[in-house]
Amino acid sequence: QVQLVESGGGSVQAGGSLRLSCAASGRTFSSYGVAWFRQAPGKEREFVASINWSGSSSNYADSVKGRFTISRDNAKNTVYLQMNSLKPEDTAVYRCAAAPNISPGSWSSWGQGTQVTVSS
Repeated sequence: QVQLVESGGGSVQAGGSLRLSCAASGRTFSSYGVAWFRQAPGKEREFVASINWSGSSSNYADSVKGRFTISRDNAKNTVYLQMNSLKPEDTAVYRCAAAPNISPGSWSSWGQGTQVTVSS
């Protein structure tokens, strides 16, 4: 497993931008796919975006397509989530998760989360 730590959350006005980072420990980070999830108060956790081990493939929830971009730098053991044109409904705790390449979608490692608050 890898250990994950998120950073970059904060408070912004609608239309603003934030970039979240997910830093991983361990030398095998490139053996993991990584995803971002979010959970707003009183709501279920929802998938936001994912990226494969090499960064050559990514997926997005319909609600963030065209506004969010996921990327990774394996040399820095970090995955990023660039969030543009933020909306109040993007307000949530954002957590990154990692799944080994041999078990895609099996999110076995999770970070603690970072709060994103978007005001109107």
